[in-house]
Amino acid sequence: MAKDNINSKKGFTINEVVLVLAIAGLIFLMVFVALPALQRSQRDTARRNDLSRVDTSLTQYQTNNQNTGNGDLPEASSLWTGVEDLSSNCSTSACKFVQRYMNSGTDSTTNTFKDPDGTFYNLRIMDDVDTANDAVPTGNMDHTIYIVTGAKCKGEQVEQDTPRHYAVLYRLEGAGIYCIDDQ
Repeated sequence: MAKDNINSKKGFTINEVVLVLAIAGLIFLMVFVALPALQRSQRDTARRNDLSRVDTSLTQYQTNNQNTGNGDLPEASSLWTGVEDLSSNCSTSACKFVQRYMNSGTDSTTNTFKDPDGTFYNLRIMDDVDTANDAVPTGNMDHTIYIVTGAKCKGEQVEQDTPRHYAVLYRLEGAGIYCIDDQ
């Protein structure tokens, strides 16, 4: 009988194991680098959808409040912070707009209008285009949605338009300022 050669055992060499581990490490690295960008993109998509909801609600508000003498939009210079109680402290037109139109049209006293990161949105209604362009933060998110009456979008800023029109601006987490208007 022939003796088995000790050196002829089958298995992986150290070079093969290191190569496989290096490739697996690169794949994990790519996933961990790409994952935060993907999550940021998903949150920004949800924010764009929220702005579309604001746009639809503003159109509904205009339809329900025709001939009010205020361009059929909520009062300018109105600020609502998302942490306010919608029942007892709801005195500004921005607060009333959120209460009636953004919370499913039920005059809800419980605020459900939140950013995808869980922070309540703030709402600022303005009629001065220059002030609005300066107000939107350039580097950080402050969770404020800016509604500019008498304006339309021009890239990431707004420009003057007829009083009945409006633009809605919001700083996205990863893609600059998103602007949507009624045109």
